[in-house]
Amino acid sequence: MNKLFLAALVSSAMTVTAFAADYTIVAPAAPGGGWDQTARTMQEALVAEGISGNVQVTNVPGAGGTIGLAQFANQDAGNPNALIVGGYVMVGAILTNASPVTLANVTPIARLTGEAVGIVVPAASDIQSMDDLVAKLKDNTGAVSWAGGSAGGVDHITAGLIAKTIGVDPTQVNYIAYSGGGEALAAILGGQVTVGISGISEFASQIDAGELRLIAVSTDERVPGFDAPTLSEAGVDIAVQNWRMVAAAPGITDEQKAAITADVKAMAESASWQTALETKGWVDTYLDGADFEAQLASDIAATETILKDIGLVQ
Repeated sequence: MNKLFLAALVSSAMTVTAFAADYTIVAPAAPGGGWDQTARTMQEALVAEGISGNVQVTNVPGAGGTIGLAQFANQDAGNPNALIVGGYVMVGAILTNASPVTLANVTPIARLTGEAVGIVVPAASDIQSMDDLVAKLKDNTGAVSWAGGSAGGVDHITAGLIAKTIGVDPTQVNYIAYSGGGEALAAILGGQVTVGISGISEFASQIDAGELRLIAVSTDERVPGFDAPTLSEAGVDIAVQNWRMVAAAPGITDEQKAAITADVKAMAESASWQTALETKGWVDTYLDGADFEAQLASDIAATETILKDIGLVQ
């Protein structure tokens, strides 16, 4: 009886493993940034919840994710086990880089998270508040250097919108783009730039340690756990939310897309994922199917308009 019971357990385990898809997730940026964090959090949740038996993450940095996107679209076409993370930053980078490969060349699956953009300065900075930063921008816009993610991404857009809203020329913003959150963070902490701008989770540890001062967040409402006003509260009447998504390879079947979507949805609803959202300060903005495709098309059109307004796209 014991042998039969053991055989049944082994058979059951083999059946579960057979149906659990293995995935490779491309994080199209260097380690340490928001896309890398998203991919690795997906990796942990998919495996922890038994949704996938094995998940690997690969980093392909450069050009706001468009290098990784092009490689993914070309090399993984038809592969139902390949995923790539992206989001608002990639939408802007595609436009500013005039990328020949766009999100139309992959299979969007779902929007996963939203996150406030945080504006920070080193603890030793004489900038104590958003008012101080605005004063410096009005005095000499180009003398204020910003460290953030890729050109044309949400960080760059937010910096440009801040300049435009306070009445200075957004094309004069001295924005220095970094391919990964770790590189930008090192520049900010090293005093190589005036101000840092990125997803708030990328600064959380240094804010908690007192190494960085958070002077504002970009969303409509304050972010729980962080003592900082919204931009609107600080007198700069704009609101921006970064969002992140996951896409599958081009050329997959409708059945394969449905199976991937089911896995991603199960992950997004899991305890592991929800705990990670709370820990990282990410907002659950899960959306899939036709609703997500409509939202994505709308955001692409709106982003093109914003980038033209701030002089990044002709």
